[in-house]
Order: sequence, then C-alpha cells, then structure tokens
Amino acid sequence: MKTYSDTGSNTTIRERLGLRPIINVSGTMTALGASIIVPEAISAMAEIASQWVEMDDLQRAASAVVARLTGGEAGFITACCASGITMAVAGAMTGTNLLAIERLPDDTEGLKSEVVIQLGHIVNYGAPIDQSARVAGARVIPAGTVSVTQDYHVGEAINERTAAALYVVAHHTVQYGMLSLEEFCEICHAKGVPVIVDAASEYDLRSFLARGADIVVYSGHKFLSGPTSGIVTGRKDLVRAAYLQNRGVARAMKVGKESIAGTMAALDAWEKRDHAGIRRREEAALTLWKAALQGIAGIGAEIIPDPTANPLDRLQVFVRPESRFNAAGLASALAAGSPPVIVRNHEVERGHFFLDPCNLHPGEAEIVAEQLRAVLNAKDRPADAMKAVRKDSSGALRWPD
Repeated sequence: MKTYSDTGSNTTIRERLGLRPIINVSGTMTALGASIIVPEAISAMAEIASQWVEMDDLQRAASAVVARLTGGEAGFITACCASGITMAVAGAMTGTNLLAIERLPDDTEGLKSEVVIQLGHIVNYGAPIDQSARVAGARVIPAGTVSVTQDYHVGEAINERTAAALYVVAHHTVQYGMLSLEEFCEICHAKGVPVIVDAASEYDLRSFLARGADIVVYSGHKFLSGPTSGIVTGRKDLVRAAYLQNRGVARAMKVGKESIAGTMAALDAWEKRDHAGIRRREEAALTLWKAALQGIAGIGAEIIPDPTANPLDRLQVFVRPESRFNAAGLASALAAGSPPVIVRNHEVERGHFFLDPCNLHPGEAEIVAEQLRAVLNAKDRPADAMKAVRKDSSGALRWPD
C-alpha cells in the first residue's frame, strides 16, 4: 500500500490514457478529479470490491459513522452532493409515502413542492443548483435580490406549498447582504419548514447542524479526500425520507459499495488526520509562491483566508498590464506549460486568480514556483497573454471530439 506522500505516482496510467500530468493549484474541483484519495479509502474500496454485501446494511453501518462525525441523528452516502440535495428535497416533499416517491418528479399532486432559496445562493457548480431541486419535481422560489435578502423576503416566500428551504455555503454565493444561516433557520422553523444546507466544500462537519440546519449535505471527495460521493446527515425522519428516494428519482444516482466503504474510511481517517501538519505544508507552499512573485513588474500577491471560513489560506495573484499579461492570459499560459499548472481562475475578469495549496503532491510546490518565474520572466509573451475574458461553450459542444 502506498503512503499518503507517494500516491502521486500515477503518471503511468495517465500516459496510457493520453492525459496531461497536470498540477492542481485550483482546489478540490470535480472537473480535475476532486482530490487525492487517502490510502485508507483506497484500501477499503479495494477490500470490498470483490465482496457481496447487503446494501441497506452497509448504509446502516455508514449511518453510524456519519452520525458520529457530524452530530446528526442519521446519515447515508450517495453519489455526490448534487444528488444528496435532490434526495433531501424529494424527501421533504414525500416523507415516507412510497407511492409518492415513485410518482416524482412529474406528479406532485397533494404534496408540498416548493423550495425557497436566497437569490444570491442560486449558484452554478458545473450545473445550476436549482436544477438539483427541480430534478425532484420541486418548484424553486427565489427570495430577495442578488445584492440583499431581507427577513421578509424569505418569510413571505414561505406558504402552505413550501416543502423545504435550501441554504448554500460556497465561495460562489454572494458574500454580502445575505441572511446568515441562523437567521434563515429561525425564519423557516417559525413556519415549520426544514432547512437543507449545501456544504459541499466545507471543512467543518458539525457546525451547520449545530447552528440550526435540519439536513446538511457534504461532498465526500473534497476536503475529506474520499471517492466521489455525497454525505447526507441530520434529522432521522428527514434522512430516512431522503434515503427512500433510492426507490425513485435517486435510482439514477445510486452509489456503489466501493464508494460507501471508501467514504466511511475517509471519515474515520479524518478523525486521525494531522490537520496542523497539513496546514504547515500549505503555508510553506504559499510562502514559497509569494516569494517567487516578489519584484516582478505588474504582479502582486497576498495570502488570504478562505471566504467561507474553512481553516486554510490561498495566494491571491493580482495581474496588472505592466506584466504584459492580464489575469486570464497568465492563467492560460500556466495551463499550457510543461507541466500544466491549473490555477483557480473563476475571477480572472477582476484581474486576479488564486493558487490553492490543498492538492499538492510532494515536490509540486517547487515546480509551481519555477513555472511562475519562467512564464513571467520569459522574453516573449504568448499570443493570448492579454486574452479577452469571454464565455465560450464551443469546447463542451465538441466533446468527445
């Protein structure tokens, strides 16, 4: 079994498949493979792969692990966070009515079928989050505006048809003017409406339930470093109703025994992980990168905290015209390098991008520093050094060509 430090020896399979050996300083992104799976999860997945199991019993075992780590009354593993949201919403609509579960998503007669969400929380994480609710047959009711949500916006959006309310914790949401989770829960609970929290990329496994949420959905494949999966936890009645959606809309979202066992192992490993040691390695990488950018004309760098209060920092790189790049052009040049360095580029139109140290193999921090210096100190600039920032979906439409 490989150790955590040498699990990066995967160039052989990438070469066989014709895949680029990228360095990920973007973050725990699904599009890049999510995270480096911890050895404990890999071992559990391999061990159970050849075994027969009764899946409901395996999920009962998972429920005990999830409950212990999160403080929920019960929990289960699903395919991903998006499917967890769909299942939680559907469960809030149907309860344990098995016929209603089979009739979703098109037949919601007699069911509460509306889901309230702050407008500033309707994000896209590769797909629009409201679609996760609509897949269940729910109608999404936006509350407030992009810049502000007042208490009455949410209060007046709730009516006799409201099945649940959805609260999103992510760097993609509007980071000001929104109701806090505590305020949101207080308004919803006063009207008997359960609150579902999307905490896909969050480090804290306990606080959202403690702060009032009824169900919380986490990703198993981001900070937990498990296989691609979602974790649903919270009130037992709501968790049970969500789990029963495996008999309906969630049949298309089913999770294998390998992912359940791997996620359980990742949760167990989380309790034993050297979080302080990981932070020290991340801080060393950030310091190295910041030093590498010092004195380069038109480039600024600042170590900043995570916007949703995860216990980690990133390097924000400011790109000005004096560098003869713009942020989009520099991100593109780094991605075209050898090896490719993929940065966190979702805000390049604002003149900056981020370097995230959470997914590095040993020695990669130094390679990133070298690539930064090489690209920025090169005499010639690539043709797209000042590339215009525009949305272009043509590449997606060419797949698989």
